[in-house]
Amino acid sequence: MNFHDLHRPGDPLLLPNAWDYGSAAYLAAHGFPAIGTTSLGVAAVHGKPDAAGATRAETIELAEAISGLGVLVTVDIEGGFSDDPAEVGDLVASLAALGVAGVNLEDGRPDGTLRPIELHQRIIEAAKGHGVFVNARTDTYWLGDGEGTYERVAAYGHADGVFVPGLTDLDEIAKVAASTPLPLNVLHQPNGPSLALLGEAGVARVSTGSLLYRAALGAALATALAARGEQAPAIPSYAEIVAGLPR
Repeated sequence: MNFHDLHRPGDPLLLPNAWDYGSAAYLAAHGFPAIGTTSLGVAAVHGKPDAAGATRAETIELAEAISGLGVLVTVDIEGGFSDDPAEVGDLVASLAALGVAGVNLEDGRPDGTLRPIELHQRIIEAAKGHGVFVNARTDTYWLGDGEGTYERVAAYGHADGVFVPGLTDLDEIAKVAASTPLPLNVLHQPNGPSLALLGEAGVARVSTGSLLYRAALGAALATALAARGEQAPAIPSYAEIVAGLPR
């Protein structure tokens, strides 16, 4: 089965996101047909900022390392590590040559703004044609209040899928899913709607994002604190991890 076929509205693909070879191999050994990478995890492992275009080499290195695990791999390449469509196209071509099945391309920028729609359209176009599933991510909810979501989802209609992290309300999820012919990807929320409910809303893919990396840190801390008889705090948030990274 190819990666496109795993995206079934109503029966969503659960995509766990790995941050190094060990985490990817462990997930692959437990029956997940596809694995993504998490830019936060990759950045944190290497002591670099997330979503700042600082981990191009590390991202490619991880993709190469895990591409032989016998599962489909999709890679979080942030905004493509460039605003030059040709450079992004070359990056995606090089990942395709490694056997990567998909990429995530986000329109959020390090300064908290969104990339101009027309530029992101050109970058999506440059990423197409290399045989990988181009998942166009819009950060209208991640960086704002959701304004412009429908405009951007429609504008990215030449991608293979669309990803709206931060979109959590089931009714709104259903409306976004109904607004596009592309498979909709949302983030898994530990206390949020179940896979079944997200499927009923029309979702085709549910990613764990940085959750598994953060949960791993939380478990490591819990184990260490338990050894000295102390209770652990909750799983650290994205913001807590980012606060500890270089800027």
